[in-house]
Amino acid sequence: MKKIIINLILIFFFFQNILYAAGDSSGNSKSLYDQAVTLIKSAKKYEKKGKTNKANKRYEKAFKLLVKENKKKPEQPDTLNYLGFTTRKLGDLKNGEKYYLLGLQIDPSHKGINEYLGELYVVTNRMDLARERLKVLENCNCEEYLELKQVIEGTKKSKY
Repeated sequence: MKKIIINLILIFFFFQNILYAAGDSSGNSKSLYDQAVTLIKSAKKYEKKGKTNKANKRYEKAFKLLVKENKKKPEQPDTLNYLGFTTRKLGDLKNGEKYYLLGLQIDPSHKGINEYLGELYVVTNRMDLARERLKVLENCNCEEYLELKQVIEGTKKSKY
């Protein structure tokens, strides 16, 4: 009987460790990338409400998670896109551009990168480069094309 109880306890701890390992140290089973995307969405909402400090704190947390994700799984265009986005939102346009360009080396037609890089080019007054990004998106029939077109035409503002 003691052996059965001991075995049950060992099995319990074994499965408990497996379940714990499935999540991260905070008990969150979402990937670092998914956690960052959730923070970015939250930051965008705060930004729309004019709560810049709260938005920036979320962008900073998202950036840190994305850096970790990029170390674990390098050269993922979606991760590089959001690294560029969070960096740009935090005011570092130069490094934001670097992340976008790295992403485009891997996936030249990435819709998000082309849109956000185009917005960065508008903010830095490089309209010819912004129009090049728009041209890449021209036939995608996507939201990214319309968003960038509005920013280029001046009918929509882009903060960084």
